[in-house]
Amino acid sequence: MINLFEVQETNKMIEESNLDVRTITLGISLLDCCDSDVDRLCEKIYKKITTVAKDLVSTGEAISLEYGIPIVNKRISVTPVALVGASCCKTPEDFVKIGQTLDRAAKSVGVNFLGGFSALVSKGMSESDRLLIEAIPQTLATTERVCSSVNVGSTKTGIDMDAVKLLGEKIVETARATSDIDSGGCAKLVVFCNAPDDNPFMAGAFHGVTEGDVVINVGVSGPGVVKRALMEVRGKDFETLCETIKKTAFKVTRVGQLVASTAAKRLKIPFGIVDLSLAPTPSIGDSVAEILEEIGLERVGAPGTTAALALLNDQVKKGGVMASSYVGGLSGAFIPVSEDQGMIDAVNAGALTLEKLEAMTCVCSVGLDMIAIPGDTKASTISGIIADEMAIGMINQKTTAVRLIPVWGKGVGEVAEFGGLLGYAPIMPVNNFSCEAFVNRGGRIPAPIHSFKN
Repeated sequence: MINLFEVQETNKMIEESNLDVRTITLGISLLDCCDSDVDRLCEKIYKKITTVAKDLVSTGEAISLEYGIPIVNKRISVTPVALVGASCCKTPEDFVKIGQTLDRAAKSVGVNFLGGFSALVSKGMSESDRLLIEAIPQTLATTERVCSSVNVGSTKTGIDMDAVKLLGEKIVETARATSDIDSGGCAKLVVFCNAPDDNPFMAGAFHGVTEGDVVINVGVSGPGVVKRALMEVRGKDFETLCETIKKTAFKVTRVGQLVASTAAKRLKIPFGIVDLSLAPTPSIGDSVAEILEEIGLERVGAPGTTAALALLNDQVKKGGVMASSYVGGLSGAFIPVSEDQGMIDAVNAGALTLEKLEAMTCVCSVGLDMIAIPGDTKASTISGIIADEMAIGMINQKTTAVRLIPVWGKGVGEVAEFGGLLGYAPIMPVNNFSCEAFVNRGGRIPAPIHSFKN
C-alpha cells in the first residue's frame, strides 16, 4: 500500500534533483475502428480517441497539483496503424490521412505526443506494412504530434533486411521533408528490435496487440536524483555504490506506482506498468552522462564506460522490481545524445563517438538515440547502422532501437537545434566506407540458434 509519507519523502528529490513523472501514457486499441472505407475509419479513430482520452490531461494535472509531483507529459499510444488500416488503405496517401487524423485527435485532447504510426515487420512486410512505411516521411512532415516506429527484428524471427533497407531510404526522405526544422521529423521515428508492447516513452510507444482495449502506463525519470545520491557515497566500494542506486530507484518507482494507480482509478482504466527509465533532459543536472561520471569516469566514453552503464542499468532494474509488481516497458538507462547535456559535452570533448555509443547499447535500455549525423549520409549507410543495432538486440535478447537524424544541409562540426525536451545535438561523423552491397542483398537475417526454445 502506498501512502502520502512516501510521497513526502520524495519532496527533496523533486525540488532539488529534477525528479518527475515523465509521462502518463494512455494506450488505446483501434482494432474495433477497422473499416473498408478510409474516411469512415478516420471518423471512428477520431471519435474513439477523443472520447476515451477526453479527461487524460485534466486528470494528470489534478494529480500533479494534489501530490506536488511534476507530470511532464500526457501522451497516447494506439494500435500499430499498419494493422488498423490494412482493410482500407490502398496507397501511402491513405495512411497519411490516418496520420493527420491522429494528429487532430491528439490536439483535440491536448496530449503532447501520440505514438503508434507503426508497423511490426520483423519477419516480413505485408502490403499494408509497406504502404505505411512509404507514408512515414509525408506523415511526419505534415503532423506535429504523431510519432512513428517500425519493429524490424526480434530474437525469435531474425531481422527483415528488406525493411531495414527501406527505412534507411525513408529516414533520408523524412530528413529532406523536414529540413526547415533541422530534419526534426526524424526525431519522431524509431526503428526497433524486440519492441515491447507497453513502452510509454516516445517516439517508440504503441499499444501492443497483446494489450486490452485501454490501459494506463507511466514512465518515471530521475537521473538527477540518482546523481545526488551517488555524490554522498563518492569513493566508496562497488557494494555501497550498487545499494545506493538500487534504493534510490526503489523510491523513484514508488512515486510512479502512486501516480499510475491514482490515474487508473480516476480514469476508470486498467493500470498497466511503471517504466522506470532514467530518461535525461537538456536541463542541467538531469543527465545520465553525469551519473556515469559520478561513478568514476572523467568523461563518458572513457574506458570503463560500458561497465559503468551496465552496473547502473542493472541496479535500476533491481530497485524498480521491488517497488512495483508491474514494472515494464524499457526500464533502465537511456543514452540519447541531444537530450543529455553531459553526452553533448562528451561528444564535443572528443570522448564519445558513434562506435562507443554502439558498444554502450549492448548494456543499456534502448540504443542509438537522438544522434545527429551529416545530412549527406547515404541511405545505405543508415541502413547498415540500423542493421548493426538490430543485431545487438537480436543476439542479446533485448530491446534495441535507432533514432538517427541526418540533418539536411549540415555537416560535422555544426549543431542541430530541435527544441524542448529534444534539445540540440552536435553532428557526429559516421564511417563512410560503403556497406551498400550488404544492404542490397535482400531477404532476412535468420534468428539466432538460441531462439529455438520450444
